[in-house]
Amino acid sequence: MKTTLRSKIAIIGLGYVGLPLARLFATKYAVVGFDIDKERVKQLKEGVDTTKEVEAKELLSVLKSENTVENGLFCTSEINDIKNCTTFIITVPTPVDKNNRAVLKPLISASKTVGGALKKGDVVIYESTVYPGVTEEVCVPVLEKTSGLGFNKDFFAGYSPERINPGDKQNTIENILKVTSGSTLQIAKFVDELYGSVVTAGTHLVSSIKVAEASKVIENSQRDINIAFMNELAKIFGFMNINTQEVLEAAGTKWNFLPFKPGLVGGHCIGVDPYYLVQRAEELGYHPGIILAGRRMNDGMGEYVASQVIKLMISRDIKIKNADVLVLGITFKENCPDVRNTKVVDVVRSLKEYGAKVTIYDSWANIDEVKKEYGLQSTNKLPSKKYDAIVLTVAHEEYKKIDILSLKKKDSVVYDVKGILSKKVVDKSL
Repeated sequence: MKTTLRSKIAIIGLGYVGLPLARLFATKYAVVGFDIDKERVKQLKEGVDTTKEVEAKELLSVLKSENTVENGLFCTSEINDIKNCTTFIITVPTPVDKNNRAVLKPLISASKTVGGALKKGDVVIYESTVYPGVTEEVCVPVLEKTSGLGFNKDFFAGYSPERINPGDKQNTIENILKVTSGSTLQIAKFVDELYGSVVTAGTHLVSSIKVAEASKVIENSQRDINIAFMNELAKIFGFMNINTQEVLEAAGTKWNFLPFKPGLVGGHCIGVDPYYLVQRAEELGYHPGIILAGRRMNDGMGEYVASQVIKLMISRDIKIKNADVLVLGITFKENCPDVRNTKVVDVVRSLKEYGAKVTIYDSWANIDEVKKEYGLQSTNKLPSKKYDAIVLTVAHEEYKKIDILSLKKKDSVVYDVKGILSKKVVDKSL
């Protein structure tokens, strides 16, 4: 096998996962960053990352204008530019459809792209979250068919699940331990050493690709189930007029109490990954009750929050039809521009179904992306008018500094989903 740690690396997909990975590898290797989005590539070449995962200074420090063998990152949307690479790392998204079934099209498409560039001795590593078996049973056959090469004879595969936490500037990619695996013992060692050369937190080599795939998909399934429990508690305590946040603070004084909180569970990981495991389990004849129960609970929280706001308004004799409601936040999590699979849209749509007029304010979100993805109008500027109801749905740091009282009408309500606002201005929280 000709592959060594001096291999030229191609990163396929330059989004929230691929770009930080490409930037990190580019500090020690020659890296070609490939993405089919030409506008995205153009922006990156100028040192602009709209996901805000990589700072301009960091990006510019590794960028290079030519596709050379020198260390650094060359960004491109031309397939020919990856043909002289020997290690390919695929980091494309793995969403679900409207029926919560796995959408593997981006993964298959990326595999076809890489298959067209494969040579003898090359290694293809997948980072996309999948159910156990996808790499070897779905992706590898595509690589074989497209390249005409034999698996574990002419080319090899690995799997190292991504652990990117969007918006987190502390737990960055080099500071998070990396799970690694390979299709042979030799390749597993290569993959482990490759990631170990740049990830300062270290690596954890497992016995097979399927074990690595399974470890990733249960990480977020576990979080999903725990948050679902918190959401159920919030509903129960709501009936009892008990403050959920205060209860959790008290329970958290015990050393082994897990610090999960209720909320809207969206995004490209926690709100999606459990369905991949569910799908595979059902194909094998097993119905995963706990996982699905957690998903049902979390998927219904947007409508629940809206209903609580409406009940609160009714209790204050606030007219619902044409009421002005301000929703603070549309991204799926705090301090991050990512709006993929955000559950705030469920809150907004439910409020509109009740007849309210909703204004969405989020300085992090891209207005055009929100419009294209959900057909909703948002604004990056805090409105100056006053509202009948204010609903905080995302815990952006800047929201803690907003003068909530200046946004309220004489008779109005404030509902805090995330529990970050002063209790003096909040009428109710989740």
